[in-house]
Amino acid sequence: MLGKLPPPRQAAHRQFRDADGNALDNGIALYFPAPNSFTGEDVIELQGHGGPVVIGMLVDAAVALGARLAEPGEFTRRAFLNDKLDLAQAEAIVDLVESGTEQAARAALRSLSGAFSALVGTVAAELERLRLFVEAAIDFPEEEIDFLSDRQLQDAIASAEASFAALIAQAKVGRVLRDGYRVVIVGKPNAGKSSLMNRLSGEDTAIVTELAGTTRDILREQINIDGLAVELVDTAGLRNDPDRIEAEGIRRAREALQSADAVLWIQDATDSQAALDEELPVDVPVIVVRNKIDLTDESPGGDEQEIRLSAKTGAGLDELRTAIRRLAGYRDLGEQTVTARRRHVDAIRRARDHFTAGQKALAEQRAGEVFAEELRLAHQALGEVTGSTSSDDLLGKIFTKFCIGK
Repeated sequence: MLGKLPPPRQAAHRQFRDADGNALDNGIALYFPAPNSFTGEDVIELQGHGGPVVIGMLVDAAVALGARLAEPGEFTRRAFLNDKLDLAQAEAIVDLVESGTEQAARAALRSLSGAFSALVGTVAAELERLRLFVEAAIDFPEEEIDFLSDRQLQDAIASAEASFAALIAQAKVGRVLRDGYRVVIVGKPNAGKSSLMNRLSGEDTAIVTELAGTTRDILREQINIDGLAVELVDTAGLRNDPDRIEAEGIRRAREALQSADAVLWIQDATDSQAALDEELPVDVPVIVVRNKIDLTDESPGGDEQEIRLSAKTGAGLDELRTAIRRLAGYRDLGEQTVTARRRHVDAIRRARDHFTAGQKALAEQRAGEVFAEELRLAHQALGEVTGSTSSDDLLGKIFTKFCIGK
């Protein structure tokens, strides 16, 4: 297509031709020989004038000469397989492209540079040192090492515990920063759910009237609370005798609760009978919001369990935002903030659970062999984060979610 290969890493002006020598376009050609390329392989990059017709002609010409179209995520997958990136860094590329806030973009860039992988690697190295110590004691019993009284072992265990706690905290913040935090607003009809939705989002997204049952469907709005991306989900009021259309809205409201990270249960402060009488998911945190305090003598404020506010005047809204932020466990860690995914958090928790189980077996049964095996499983679980122990099935699931050409 070029006539001859350009000099490595130097921009060269070339005509781009098809298999018959016909000129298709002209532009810049860049050649990156292996291993100093993104994928670690020989790479040629053509920069033409753009436009769908010209690009299509260039792609067709390349395919006619023996190339094939890339599969989703293929370039990044090749970079991973050629040890140019680990798996967490590869996923950070997508996180950077899909960032919803400036904080998320900066955190994704730090993960791409290897900051998150380094945190995981530090904990993995601690586990490896522990494992070497324990297995050496098992292999050489004549040394009569006392597992429980050896100070070096106890210090190493305490250090690993602290490292796991710090890693899980950072991964949880990174997961929330990447995925956002889904807050579902529920309550009885006319409690002020839609008014609160509009006040928090700053938009007249939901219709507000004095009639009960106005909201018949799920309404969603994205807001930003000090760098935390929050998805607000407004739902139909929950009651026992709705009409057919409203009943479908209530069904969808209960369905939305199953995917919530947190629930805002809205109560009418003027209703003395108001109570949290709905069966909510047991593992989802709930903030009870007493709305309409402009009609009572209650003062705005509260804590992570209950907030008093007025959606009409805005009093107490800042306290609610703070409560949501705290409930999400989000805090700006500055230069230490990284992005993480749910699978990362799950893998780290499994590793921590193996470590804890092994530690318990050592303390209660003096079972050094069990401790060593649990340390091996913990180390293996951590390896899933960076891809050192990932299966082909997992890689397939991850890279097929990438864009074509990434």
